[in-house]
Amino acid sequence: MAGAPKLESSLYRPLAEINVTPLVDVMLVLLIVFMITAPLLATGMQVDLPQAKAAPVDPKEPVIVTVRKDGATFLGTEQLPPGGLGAAMHAKIGDNPATLIHLRGDREARYGEIVTAMDELARAGFAKIALITTTQGHAERQAVPAPAATP
Repeated sequence: MAGAPKLESSLYRPLAEINVTPLVDVMLVLLIVFMITAPLLATGMQVDLPQAKAAPVDPKEPVIVTVRKDGATFLGTEQLPPGGLGAAMHAKIGDNPATLIHLRGDREARYGEIVTAMDELARAGFAKIALITTTQGHAERQAVPAPAATP
């Protein structure tokens, strides 16, 4: 009989679906294993640390260098001679290149005076320099003259 359906071919078709239940089970087991072992890896070896009775470290006040509009340089409130900023810094805080220095320059100071102070600090080994400014809302507002008309 040529027209009869083949029963054998319909019973043995390949299964084209993937069963994700075993995959999810394995992933959850791995997740639990890693959650348990991760804190153990982070702490490393167990060590009984000694106790110290030292006083807590006070946060250091910032080192402030100021350049006035006349070019005078100050370390804190002490006026420095020209070229003496590096030596004064070493005398005050020693050889700690990680020290942050706040450099305050008057708005009317010449740009060269600020650069000279930064150069002295860099030659002395102090590379962390923060330029202190004010925001426009807090700065004194002055009228700027209009440019002259061109002919």
